[in-house]
Amino acid sequence: MKQCRAKNGGDGLNKHVLLVEDEPNIIEAVSFLLSRDGWTVSTHSNGHDAADVIRAKKPDVLILDVMLPGRSGFDILADIRNSEGFSEIPVLMLTARGQAKDREMAERLGATRFMTKPFSNAEIIETLHEMSVS
Repeated sequence: MKQCRAKNGGDGLNKHVLLVEDEPNIIEAVSFLLSRDGWTVSTHSNGHDAADVIRAKKPDVLILDVMLPGRSGFDILADIRNSEGFSEIPVLMLTARGQAKDREMAERLGATRFMTKPFSNAEIIETLHEMSVS
């Protein structure tokens, strides 16, 4: 598990985002991008214990991949939404599959937003800003 803190005062307003993602390139790119924007970024890369990590870290915003080793992002989201104090945390679901059934499942389980890979840098920054103020 890695944690990055921004050196400059970007627009992330010192909020903490937890990225649960298993692809190293995405972890590196998103962590760099968000840190540069002023976010404190923590990462985790498997589904086995992701729900416990989310509860322990208590992030302001959660980015959760759908396909993870051990447990799916959908299972983790359902678990988190049923945990006291985590029903309202903003959750951005990421997936390589943009099928309607995946989007519907994410919405049904309580995802705040749903984004398909690949996504642009501007898109993820804008989405997180919208999620963190609503």
